[in-house]
Amino acid sequence: MKIAVTSVSGNLGSAIAKQLIQEVGKDNVIGIARTPEKAKHLGIEIRKGDYNSREQFNNALVGIEKLVLISGMDAPEKRIQQHRNVIEAAKANGVKKIVYTSIVGDEEKTAFSPIVKSNRQTEKDIQNSGLDWVIGRNGIYIEPDLEYIETYKKLGEIKNCAGDGKCTYTSRNELGYAYAKMLTEEKHSKKVYNLVGEPITQAKLADYINQIYNTKLVFNSVSVEEYTNDRKTELGDFIGTVIAGIYEGILNGVYNVNSDYEKAAGRLHKSTLKIIEDIKQA
Repeated sequence: MKIAVTSVSGNLGSAIAKQLIQEVGKDNVIGIARTPEKAKHLGIEIRKGDYNSREQFNNALVGIEKLVLISGMDAPEKRIQQHRNVIEAAKANGVKKIVYTSIVGDEEKTAFSPIVKSNRQTEKDIQNSGLDWVIGRNGIYIEPDLEYIETYKKLGEIKNCAGDGKCTYTSRNELGYAYAKMLTEEKHSKKVYNLVGEPITQAKLADYINQIYNTKLVFNSVSVEEYTNDRKTELGDFIGTVIAGIYEGILNGVYNVNSDYEKAAGRLHKSTLKIIEDIKQA
């Protein structure tokens, strides 16, 4: 059974590939990457595949039985066709099952909504492909907050526009574990899962970080407009708007959804505190 993972050089793709290696062995996991040399450290066969090239995926998916389609990082208006290139190549090659890494979110109410909307279209494309499928809707990753820890410490605060909204954070390793089960167990066929953890506020996130990192952070909430302008100034219009849209979504309760993680993974999602502790110790 050959299982392919797209965007395997990225953080989520590599986390899924590493878990699959434990489940089915290196010989049965194929990585696909736009720049194959960036994924050589995984120690598996790596094939070239750019989402913009149907031809490359026609070649990359030869002999593949199951496929993980990692949602692309391009602008929303480009992603739909990019994902269709992969889906069509999968059909042409006789791939039997596609597992798609989608995202939790609202299609209309925030600046992040265009990305969510494009993912929902890909979900429909996969559901209508004639192939077996499973869709995971990922929660917000905790890792970016921890990668930002030095800035938080310097400022003494976590500041965004989430207010008292709750976010069901997850991690790439937790997702990797769930996706490996979704790929290798037949009981998940034609299911859509919210892959999220416990709902916590930003104040609770600051408290958890303080416990593990021995910091003294506080949470300060600002308006959506102020935070959007701040992020756009630091990160540019596109990424700044996306980041602000995520926290606007937290404010609006978009990510405070019921978790299907246990159904997908066969075990409970780790607590946010445990995930933070694991990441610090890694």
